[in-house]
Amino acid sequence: MGAWLTEPSIVLAGIFLALVQLLAALPWLYVVDPQGFRRTVTTPSAMASVGLGLLAAGLALAVYMGYNSDSRSLSWNGRYIYGGLLHLQLLIDLFILLPYTVIGFRGGAVAYAAYREACRQPMFWLITLGAMLLTWLSVCIPYFTFGDDYKMMKQIGFDISMLAAILFGVLAASMSISEEIEGRTAVTLMSKPVNRRQFLLGKYAGIVLACLIMTLFLGWNLTYALRAVREFDQINNDPDPVDPYAPLSKVVDPMTFQAQRSVVPVFEGPVPSNPGKAVARGAGLWFSDVVAHTLGQMLGFGKVMILVAIAAALATRLSFVVNIVLCLLVYFLGHLAPVVVRVTETASGTAVGAGLAAFLGRLFDVLLPALEFFNMGPAIIREAPLDLWQFAIYVLTVFGYSCLYTAIALVVGLLLFEDRDLA
Repeated sequence: MGAWLTEPSIVLAGIFLALVQLLAALPWLYVVDPQGFRRTVTTPSAMASVGLGLLAAGLALAVYMGYNSDSRSLSWNGRYIYGGLLHLQLLIDLFILLPYTVIGFRGGAVAYAAYREACRQPMFWLITLGAMLLTWLSVCIPYFTFGDDYKMMKQIGFDISMLAAILFGVLAASMSISEEIEGRTAVTLMSKPVNRRQFLLGKYAGIVLACLIMTLFLGWNLTYALRAVREFDQINNDPDPVDPYAPLSKVVDPMTFQAQRSVVPVFEGPVPSNPGKAVARGAGLWFSDVVAHTLGQMLGFGKVMILVAIAAALATRLSFVVNIVLCLLVYFLGHLAPVVVRVTETASGTAVGAGLAAFLGRLFDVLLPALEFFNMGPAIIREAPLDLWQFAIYVLTVFGYSCLYTAIALVVGLLLFEDRDLA
């Protein structure tokens, strides 16, 4: 007889794990077939069938956990199969429920419509798919960093996620707002109880929410790609010492080290012997990576918010092509201005053009957003583990700066839009 028959805890663990997946699937199951979902909930026989299916899934998990005596294998499956699937279902739920969070605000209907319009565009899915493929392509590229290829690829993955969201957000804001103004459809919208302020802010909010969803899906993809890097190149596959009692050796992933290390004591040791705890430990390690990666993505998302706000503000007056060019200039000058300031401070005062370069560098440094604050490199390319609490405080500080600059850009956009003739 299998161990799953003699230990009821394994059966209960299997049923509990299956129940968690079922609860996470409820929102998107409702969206797929609303009438069938309501019929199932209100019909006792259908609910009994769901209960039997849940029991069968739980027993199947119990059989697998009972016959698989390798706790490390169970932990791996709990991390990259169970945890990854649960994370994906939660992202799909967020994708469905997120636009409803803005319905109650002024301009919420505009934001809801802009979100749905953005997510329905083929450009949204093409950029997302292209960024995913580019992330996996970077797995196979040799970086010749003498053991730090994993860190290099991780930084590239975060940059791809950020740049994909910026590309989509700037394009969507430039096209959506300028086309509605130039095509006179904004006049029809303004005839309803929607003023110019609600129109611009609603458009911005809907597009930014779509960029947020794209960023989170790319983060889910990046977690799998980072695992593939460690399997693809064995020099990066040394396990991090997540056991709190183990001596601290080389840390392959300093960004997720503290989060993974905090999960281990909850499950009693490096790898628990109980099968249910082994799977739960693996899922906990997955979501510990998710927490650390989400902090990094939110740091880059602040840059997305700023550039989309600038694109939305410029779209009230400028055409699509001019808007894209100016957003590119803001992006490059926002990175270049601090470098120019530092170089001109150390350059000779008698150099030809040094004064003009110093003046322009300081001017751009004051007016343009300080995009170097959103760099993930120092948090990834390091030897010592990253303190996630201090990093979270830094992310919140920079995110507050991005909200302030976004508000300024949108206020300028409202001033430009207020005197725009829509007739």
